Amino acid sequence: MSTDLNLQGDLPKKSNPRIPFWTAGVAVRAVFLLIMTVIAARVASPQVESLRSVLETPSDLLRVGLGLTVCLWLIANIFILPKDIEAYRTWLYLGPAILPLSLLCAYVAW
Repeated sequence: MSTDLNLQGDLPKKSNPRIPFWTAGVAVRAVFLLIMTVIAARVASPQVESLRSVLETPSDLLRVGLGLTVCLWLIANIFILPKDIEAYRTWLYLGPAILPLSLLCAYVAW
């Protein structure tokens, strides 16, 4: 007499532990990169508030061009996700320290 038990059906299904790390890691990383984009845009803005004045001084033109390049690079990096789960875990662990500091830097730069 063979007692074949279906143990697979009796066990509750476990959720994938990688999904919370991935979701939280992507969220923390995206918020950090957006804050850094805001800081870069604010720092790279021309000292005189009109865009026409940018062409008058080469230093403002260079600052705005470099700032635009940095902002585009940061925004592009939001959509380029890391390949391994450890990167998301690192972002999740560093997030509580990095996000308040970046918000403080944005406040000071503003």
